[in-house]
Order: sequence, then structure tokens, then C-alpha cells
Amino acid sequence: MCSNVSSKRRGSRLAAFAVALLVALSCTLATAAQAVVEYYSTYAEAKEALGADQLNTWNKIVDQMDLCLDAGKEAFAAGDMDLAYKALNDAYYGWYETTGFERTAMGYIGNGRKSEVELAFAAPKAVAKKNGSQADYDAEVEELRSMLREDANKLDGTTDGGGSTTGGMGAAATFAACFSILVREGLEAILVVGAIIAYLVKSGNQKSLKSVYIGAILGIVCSFISAWLLNQLKLANAAPQEIIEGVTALIAVCVLYYVSNWMLSKSETEAWNAYIQGQVDSSVETGSNLALAFTAWLSVFREGAEVILFYQPLLSGDHMNMVWAGVAAGFAVLAAVYIAVRYFSVRLPLKPFFRVTSIFMFIMSISFLGSGIKELIEGNVLTMTPISWIPSNEVLEVLGIFPCWETIIPQLILIGITVFVYIYQVRKSRRLVEEAKANGGA
Repeated sequence: MCSNVSSKRRGSRLAAFAVALLVALSCTLATAAQAVVEYYSTYAEAKEALGADQLNTWNKIVDQMDLCLDAGKEAFAAGDMDLAYKALNDAYYGWYETTGFERTAMGYIGNGRKSEVELAFAAPKAVAKKNGSQADYDAEVEELRSMLREDANKLDGTTDGGGSTTGGMGAAATFAACFSILVREGLEAILVVGAIIAYLVKSGNQKSLKSVYIGAILGIVCSFISAWLLNQLKLANAAPQEIIEGVTALIAVCVLYYVSNWMLSKSETEAWNAYIQGQVDSSVETGSNLALAFTAWLSVFREGAEVILFYQPLLSGDHMNMVWAGVAAGFAVLAAVYIAVRYFSVRLPLKPFFRVTSIFMFIMSISFLGSGIKELIEGNVLTMTPISWIPSNEVLEVLGIFPCWETIIPQLILIGITVFVYIYQVRKSRRLVEEAKANGGA
């Protein structure tokens, strides 16, 4: 009876937490919408004045960003750090994101390159925020300018600033972009949901699968609603979007870490109970059941809205047949990954299965922690302190490891906490084993 009451209380707390999250995200959207109305109207007027023919290549868009970067350098030289900071935001939110440069570069060049450029935007802003030297600010700005021009040349298919018009990528490149975006962004969600479902099947809790499936489906629905709201409120390429994504990722860290530790405790206690009693406890408490469903919702929602937004510039370009071919191929790969996790992992022995699943959830929490903090840096909530000896590439991107102290330090702290928790769980397991042997011997 006490266990049921405690379970219901945990379920109520998690339900309240989920409702609070939705309310917080709604309030953030509403508040942020009002904050960026003036910003977007200014750039809408600027782009209208320039005319479509002045923005028909990525190099011409970089030309506009160059003006912002030059204005920032002049402001910094005059001692106006706030204006220098704003000039960089103008280049980033007004041109790099608004025009689809970021999403197109992600699709055709790679997610690692996208993150590298995003952090390159943050580097001179950090110098301005910390009142650094003119030489440091200029060096960071010129590095950023060089990267933007290099990417524009790749997207335009030229090395001298001429070439094809915006969106004029070839059929093969369009397919590759659509395929890679879906697989890259959907893989984390599929792995998390697949691992949760495999756990429920392995532990004999198939009756709880429905709530996880509902959570995943609601995540997809909420992704479309979120993407629509971001566009309607003109927040799809502004700091509020980065903040919302960052906050969502950090909430996902908390939930994933809870699930990871819960599964780790199962690996130590349930396995011994199975040995003693000859069966696995097949009950999932109400609170834990809700946590698993909420984890599925968060994992899908976190990735889904971003996928939809990234597809928008691709859907407005040429080679629509290649767009849908890329989507179909991406879904096929994700389905194969899900099947592999869902059906093959349950063949593992009980104790290794729980431990492997727990470790996977922990790795995902580390990844989400780094990604969430990086989003907050891009949203100007945090200032970046770069690390020169950590490279930026696709592998580290998946693990959520970025070359800045603001992401690395929290990840190291979480690892330290995990080591402590693991040692505690192992000692607890040994004590339970010894007690079970003693009782059995008696």
C-alpha cells in the first residue's frame, strides 16, 4: 500500500513537472515574440530595399554580413562594446540564420561545420563581453569572415564569389542534405525511444509500451506545432529559438539522467532478485512509467521541430523529387536502427542489458548537456570561453563535446557525480547480495 502511494506521488510530481515545462515554453515564446518584433521589421525593410537580385547568391549574403562585421570592428575601436556585440548579433540572426545560410550549410557541408561557424560567431562576442583587446576582437572577426566566405563559395559552387543562385544545388547534393539532416537529427530520438521500449519488453512490462508510444507521437505533434509557432511569431531564426532548444535539452538531461540511474539500480538489484526468485519483477511504478513516456516525448520533441525548420529552405528549392527521396531513405535508416535496438538488444542477458542501457542513457545525457549549453551560448544567455585544443568535428558533435569551457566543465561535473553514484550502487548491490546469502544460509 505504501509503495503504491509513493508511486502515485512520484507520478503526480512528474505530471506537474511536465505541465510546468509546457507553460514555461509557452511563456518564453510569448515574451520572446514581443522582444524581437522591432528587430525583424528592421531586417525585413533592409532586405526589401536591397531587392532579390542583390541577394541571389550566398556570397552576396556574406557581403551583407561583412558590413555588420565591419561595423562591429569600428564600434569596438571606438570603445562601444555593446554596439560591437550587437553588430555580431545582426550578422548572425539577421543574415546567417534568417536567410537559411545556417540550415543550408548544415545540409550540404555538415553539422560539424555549422557548429564550428556558430562558435566562431560566439568567439568575438565573448571578447566584446569581456572587454578584450582590439587585436583579439579583430582576429576572431577575420577568422569568422574567412569561414563564412569559404562556406559561401562551396554553396555557390565557385571560388571567386560568382556562380549559381541561392538554392541552385544539384540533385545529388539535395538528396544528401535531406538524408543527412533526418538521420543526424532523428538518430538520437530513435535510439532513446528504442532503448526505452526494449527495456519495457525485457522486463516484462509490455503493458507500459502504450504510454511510451503516445509520448513519442505527442512529441511529433508538438514538433509541428512548435515549428509553426516559431515561424508565426518570427522566432524561427532568433535568439529565443536557441534558448527554447537549450532549455528543452537541459530538461531532457535531468530526465535521461534519472532514467539512467533508475536502470542502473535495476541492473544491480533486479538481477539478483531474478537469481533468488527465478523471475524478474514485472511491475513498473506509476512515476517511473510516466518518466519513460516523458523521456520519449522530450527526445522526439527536441529533435523534431529543428528537423522541420531545417527542411524549409530545401522544400523551397529545386529537385523536389530528391527531397522526398532523401526523406524516404532517412526514414528507412532510422527504422532499421529502431528494429536493431528494439529486437536485438533484448537478447542480452538481464544484468548486462540493464547496464548497457543505463550507460547509453548516461551518454545521451552528456550529449544533451553539451548541446543545451551550446544553444544558450548562441542565444546570448552565456558567454563562450574557447578551448583551442578541442577540435570541432562530427564525432564530437554527436557526443555533445564542443571547444568551450562552458560545455566541458558541466559535463565533467556530471561525470564525477555519475562515478560517485555508480560506486554507491555497486556497494549497495554487494550489501544486498551478502544479506540475501546470509538469509538463505539461515
